[in-house]
Amino acid sequence: MLRSQFEEQLKELHQQLLTMGIMVEEAVHKSVKSLVQKDIPLAEAVIEGDKLINDAEVNIEKSCFSLIALQQPVGSDLRRIAMTLKVATDLERMADHAVSIAKATIHLKDETYAKPLVDIPLMAELAQKMLRDTLDAYIEMNKDEAIAISKRDDEVDAYFKKIFLDLIDLMKSDRASISQSSHLLLVAQYLERIGDYTTNICEWIVYMAAGKMIELNN
Repeated sequence: MLRSQFEEQLKELHQQLLTMGIMVEEAVHKSVKSLVQKDIPLAEAVIEGDKLINDAEVNIEKSCFSLIALQQPVGSDLRRIAMTLKVATDLERMADHAVSIAKATIHLKDETYAKPLVDIPLMAELAQKMLRDTLDAYIEMNKDEAIAISKRDDEVDAYFKKIFLDLIDLMKSDRASISQSSHLLLVAQYLERIGDYTTNICEWIVYMAAGKMIELNN
């Protein structure tokens, strides 16, 4: 009876984490969409919605500590709870980056982009797909899939390097674009970090399956 109750509580905990992950993915999508379309209400919605994501992390932490205190798990059970705590932290940090992108939208609202935003939304799409697939790998605890997903971070990094070089060239040729380009460079950096945090989650999935940390995508 106690074991079945514990399993049910773990299932609820994982559902909380998945819900948080979906919220984060949506925040990233909306923040980049707001930037491309200069949609200020959408950017403001991302910023306001961050409180719900922060609350989700707090609730997950409370659930984890309650399980540890009441059930005193060991071995793989303890690893599952520890992994949930770590993944929730990574998700919350991704949400913070989405908020930063939304704030960049607001900052740039009165400016005409020096060039159309093409690579940033493509980079964001890659990062979002990584996160979405990682959540699926989490549901299935699929170690091999997690390892494969982590390798896609190279594509995200490649976009970052391209955007970085393009913006540096733009700043050199058009000094009036320096402020705008600096904000867009930060946006690309936020997306690059989202890819890194997603890779962290892949590492936690592998940890759960293998019982040891393996650094992915060095």
